[in-house]
This record gives sequence, C-alpha cells and structure tokens, in this order.
Amino acid sequence: MTSPTPPAEPPHADRTYRSVAALVCGSLLLLLIAWMGGDAMIRGEGRVPWLAAAALLLVVPLVVAFTLRPAVFANDERIRVRNPFRTIQLPWTEVADVRASYSSELLARDGTKYQLWAIPVSLRARKRAARTAARAAHDDPYGRTSVSADVRDSAGRTASADQTVRDLRDIAERAGDTTPEGADRGSVRWAYEVIAPAVAGVVLLVVLVAVG
Repeated sequence: MTSPTPPAEPPHADRTYRSVAALVCGSLLLLLIAWMGGDAMIRGEGRVPWLAAAALLLVVPLVVAFTLRPAVFANDERIRVRNPFRTIQLPWTEVADVRASYSSELLARDGTKYQLWAIPVSLRARKRAARTAARAAHDDPYGRTSVSADVRDSAGRTASADQTVRDLRDIAERAGDTTPEGADRGSVRWAYEVIAPAVAGVVLLVVLVAVG
C-alpha cells in the first residue's frame, strides 16, 4: 500500500522569524496593564477613569509595537521586516547583506540600514554557544572566543540570532540576482495603526492635565 505523498510546500511560502521571549513578555505586560487600567477605569473617581483611558491609549500600542509586532517574513523573492513603527519590504536583489553583531541589521544596496527588531542578539547566548563549539572542536579550551565573532564563522553561528541570519542569507543566495517578472519593488510604510492611537493618548493626557 502506497502512503499518500504530503503536499509540497508552496515555492514562495513565507518563513516567519519572531522573538518568543518578546511575545511572552508582551502578553504578560498587556494582561497586567489591562488589569490595572481596567480597575482604575471601573473603580476610579473624578478624572481617574479618563486618565486611565488616556494612559491605556498610549501604553498599549507601544507595548504591542515593541513586543508583539516585530517580525521578519522571508521567501524566495523578498524579505519583509516589521519593526515597531515601520514595515520594510525589499526584493532580495536590493539587499546587500544581512548581518548580526551587537544587533541584527538588514543592509540595502543603497547603503540604508534597517534594524531587525524581531531578531535580538544576545551576547551571553553567543558567548555560551561559542564556548560550547570551541570545547567540542578542542581549539579553544579556555573559552576565549570573541562574543562579536563574525556570523560566517562556524563557531559563531550557533546562537539563535546568528542561526537566523544564516538562514536569511541562504534564502538570499537561493534567490540569486535576478528579480522575477512582476515582483514588488522595495517599500517602507509607517505603522500608523500604532502611531495614531499612541499620539491620541498623549494628546488626551495633555488635555486632561491642562484642564485639571
């Protein structure tokens, strides 16, 4: 009996990279903020409910922006970087390099640098991974491998951020230097869905304080 063949992955399916720690911390922070803000709005007196509402309008979008929103989506044609306040989309032909030293960066061919907020670099994790690799290879028994080792080095690519950067470089190499016909060009879009409510919260707080 022949087992059914699993469906092949779509050729341009996105691979998604996010920080699990940021997702967990962001969710916990939102629960705490909702509990405190909701309590102030329900039980507060005078201007307290309005101040709580304004604070929620300001704080919640910022927490979402810096914890839940950041993500990197990559396929064989382009990379899309969703940072706290901007979304950057570039075809691989416009990407010069993806690298990680003290932070993860996307370098465009025009010289513009974009931070990859979804791929945080942990120097402690990199140092620990480098020591483990060095012990296994017996080439660094005293654990003196640099914490800022190039991600091209096999000992420095075992940390989570370095592994992700290597994956993105592999995708870029497979994409080649030819832009597929009809492919989207690079674009940068501001996250007004985050900026607008945060600004509204600031304005409301200023008004409440001014008339208080």
